[in-house]
Amino acid sequence: MNDWPLFGLRMRCRDVTLRPVREVDLPVLADLLPPDYDQDPRLESFPGLSVAADQRRLFCQGYWRALGTWSPSSWVLHLAVEVSGRPVGVQTLEGDDFPALRTVDTASWLTPSVRGRGFGVAMRTAALGFAFSTLEAVAAVSSAVPENAASLGVSRRLGYEDNGVGLVSAPGGRVVELRHLRLTAETWRSARHEVTVTGFEGCRPWFGL
Repeated sequence: MNDWPLFGLRMRCRDVTLRPVREVDLPVLADLLPPDYDQDPRLESFPGLSVAADQRRLFCQGYWRALGTWSPSSWVLHLAVEVSGRPVGVQTLEGDDFPALRTVDTASWLTPSVRGRGFGVAMRTAALGFAFSTLEAVAAVSSAVPENAASLGVSRRLGYEDNGVGLVSAPGGRVVELRHLRLTAETWRSARHEVTVTGFEGCRPWFGL
């Protein structure tokens, strides 16, 4: 019996494969973190750490927090993004009060050396294919600062529509603006994306299904 069957999940779109991050992956993925790694602006930095060291700390701590607080009602799934078996980034899929709201949120990053090759669209497509077709989500949302043109561009290419602007308070008294977008299951299905999901059957209880 696999005590954590989520590790057997795979999602594929074109030449991109997503698989759940394991603890052994953390040093490799942390080495790939880009300078513009975009974390939740509400998270506090640690005084005395360099920017790069604090990014690594936030990345690792986010992974451990997701595993330790997982429940069928609210979960965060961090997925390693692989191209030809090589890790190039992370795609995150989150469901907060998922059984009731049936809505997922996404976040992601790619190491700079592979940007501009369509991987950002493919990795988001793979995660959304899992959310809409396997988990039967009714909507997906995404948020980004106005300066994050890459994330906003991927969202719009996949059919997301503008869903308002929000403000969040950040450490140091700062206020950060976020652009919100939303994609419905109907819009998603009309585009007929090709996504393959394997290894899900044993994971059903983890999502309350």
